[in-house]
Amino acid sequence: QVRLEESGGGSVQAGGSLRLSCVASGYTNNEMCLGWFRRAPGQERKGVAVTQIRGSGTYYADSVKGRFTISQDDAEDAVYLEMNNLKPEDTAMYYCVHRPWVCYPGSWSLSSDYNTWGQGTLVTVSS
Repeated sequence: QVRLEESGGGSVQAGGSLRLSCVASGYTNNEMCLGWFRRAPGQERKGVAVTQIRGSGTYYADSVKGRFTISQDDAEDAVYLEMNNLKPEDTAMYYCVHRPWVCYPGSWSLSSDYNTWGQGTLVTVSS
């Protein structure tokens, strides 16, 4: 079983920055896809960004391209989400997600493709 530990949420004003961290532990394998989804109040979960651990392949939602950057530490099975120029519409609960196979460009944003979800960390952006 894989466990995901998230940290780094908080409250900022529009235009500010935050960095989220997620470390996977337990039964991790060489090929796994780690990343972030979010759920805004009253909305469904949506993919934000994911990356292939110990491989290539990084995918972003159009709404965050150019503002968010996902990075990884393969040795630590960790991913990070650097969020810049935050907007009020980025306010959401952010969840670290994991699946034990590669990230696929055609399906990376499907929540049903991910086996494990973190507890979530809240990001609040005020105008």
